[in-house]
Amino acid sequence: MAAKQKFYVVWVGRKPGIYTSWADCQEQINKFDEAKFKSYETKAAAEKAYKDGWKKHWGQGQGGQTKQPSGNFKPKSSGVETTEEIDYNSISVDVGTSGNPGPVEYKGVDTKTGEVIFAKGPIQKGTNNLGEFLAIVHGLAYLQKMESNKTVYSDSVNAIKWVKQKAVSSTLARDESTKEIWDLVDRAVHWLKTTKYTNKVVKWQTKQWGEIKADYGRK
Repeated sequence: MAAKQKFYVVWVGRKPGIYTSWADCQEQINKFDEAKFKSYETKAAAEKAYKDGWKKHWGQGQGGQTKQPSGNFKPKSSGVETTEEIDYNSISVDVGTSGNPGPVEYKGVDTKTGEVIFAKGPIQKGTNNLGEFLAIVHGLAYLQKMESNKTVYSDSVNAIKWVKQKAVSSTLARDESTKEIWDLVDRAVHWLKTTKYTNKVVKWQTKQWGEIKADYGRK
């Protein structure tokens, strides 16, 4: 089944405009300070948003809406922390899969510049949620090693919950084909249970901010 076409609006970047591929959009925003962009499902919606300008569409609290102070967390029904504005002193993680289950890879990038900090995979067979979970824990372990208190952004509610619970809930069978990812997950769970960290793990607000900076562009 072919991937659904998306349209990417770049209001602030190297060359503002509307792009039809995530790769073209990334060229305009990666390592560009304060880039402002967002994806839309239709060309008409993208054209309207581009014409309206970023203040009306980019981020909650923009364009005259009620804005809470940066860093002020607002509880959601999901129990996952969110922020009203992007904390650029952070890293963002995401997963790339080919089938679910299927081969899994993930990476972590600097949220401000898009620079890749770490990457893993492809892992032979796993699921999107397990990959997201591993990416977050990898990010936390990396930041602890660097003695950094930066925030970790993920766009996966399930993976964030698993990290907070220090346990995963997956129906993926444990067999020879999934041994690699389950070994990594078991190690990650053990790390969470035996390690203290102070970094916040926060939900990336895709609808307000566009695709997460670590996105593989495979949607």
